[in-house]
Formats: sequence, structure tokens, C-alpha cells
Amino acid sequence: MKVMVCLKQVPHQDARLDVNAESTWIQEDNIKFEINSYDTYALEEALQVKDAGEAEVVVVSIGPDRVTQALRTALGMGADRAIHVNDADAYASDTLGCAKILAAIAKDEGADIVFTGFMSDDGNSSAVPPMLAELLDLPSATGVLKTEAANGSITVERELEGGATEVVELPKPCLIAIQTGANQVRYASLKGIMQAKKKPVDVKTLGDLGVTDAGAGGVKAKIDKVYAPPKSDTAEMLEGSTGDIVSTLVGKIKELGLL
Repeated sequence: MKVMVCLKQVPHQDARLDVNAESTWIQEDNIKFEINSYDTYALEEALQVKDAGEAEVVVVSIGPDRVTQALRTALGMGADRAIHVNDADAYASDTLGCAKILAAIAKDEGADIVFTGFMSDDGNSSAVPPMLAELLDLPSATGVLKTEAANGSITVERELEGGATEVVELPKPCLIAIQTGANQVRYASLKGIMQAKKKPVDVKTLGDLGVTDAGAGGVKAKIDKVYAPPKSDTAEMLEGSTGDIVSTLVGKIKELGLL
């Protein structure tokens, strides 16, 4: 069985984020990057499938040279192979373009299960997993907290709004987007890190994948502007008892038409 895991490298959670000179994204120079937190849970879920039986885990990521670090970390944790789409045009893609690139790889690999994170820490759109499932014509589930494989299918427990959960059975092949907290993510062992140096990282371009409708030329949605919220010095401090403050606050909210 072949399991594919989609990874994204994002700014480290403790990194200082500043808007770039063009106001199109953050300034990425001189900040640390790490594997997207949701994707670490997806990787762990894939590795547990591998631990339970015969399965090859292939990790895939799109991005510049620095992405190799994230892929090597995943290999150190136990993944078998890595595919790095290192193409300046590719990582200028929007969410649909990224889904098209990942779909091309999944088709080439013949993946039985595709694991993704529920969303990315930087984009927060949760758009790539359902787009990828649609492009591959695969049954899928998002916000998954638990998986259990049996008899050619996978039963998943997924999170719904209001604290409710839903249990769904998916036939293989399928796509599963994992929620944070779904498992206990393992660390890369010293032995695993040493072995990772010998594991293959296959570098691809859009041309290699035969993808012609992704990249900068295929962008359907773009970021118009990134900016910090404007500062204001018009804050009004409310004083008095808790009851008085609540009453005054509710009144002001009503005046603004927000309630």
C-alpha cells in the first residue's frame, strides 16, 4: 500500500512577522520555518498506518530550497521517500494550483491514501484538501480526529461544529485531512535522522509533472494587499461595577448596530 502525505513549510510559530516591501506577503528573509502543525499530525497518522502493516509513506511538498529541511525531518520521523516540487513558478501557485500539482503527483504515485493537514497555519483556508480530493475523484473527509483501517476501507471520526462528531466509512483510495490533536506526534530519533540522509528526495518541476495550468500563469485568486490593522487612540475605558460596565457596553454595541 502506498500512502502520500502532503506537507507545507510555514513560518515558525515564534517568528516575528513583518509585511514585505510590496505589501503582498510577509518578509520571509531571516526567519525560521517549520512543518505546518496540522501536517505533522497527518504525517504521524500515515506513519501509524505504516507501523500497522506493509505501507510505503511518501511525503510531498512544494517550495524553494529551504523546504528540503522539512522533508528531511519527515524522513527522519520514518517516511520512506520525499518528492520536492522545487520550481519558482510552482510555488507562486494559488490553492487550486497547489491542488493540481499535488493531484499530478498522487496520480503518478498511485496513492491508496492521501493524508493532508486540515489547514495551513499561514493560509487558514482549508481549501487544498477538498480541491485535491475533487481533482482525484476520491471520497474524502476533513477535520478527522481518528482513523481505523479494516477490510479495504477506513473508518474516520471527524469533528463538526458545536463539539459534535461524525463517523464516516471511506473506501480506498481516499483522502483524509487530519485535525490537530488527532494523535501524539513522534520525534525524529537520532537513528532516524542519520537514515534520512540516505533516503531519496526526488526534485520535480512543473514540466516534469506535465502540469501546465498551475503556477503563476494559472492563478485564479491572488493577494491584493497585506497590512497591519490601523492603530487607533480612540479607545474608551468603561468604569464602575461589573453590572454597570456590562450594561454600558451592551448599549454601545446596540448603538453601533452590532447587536
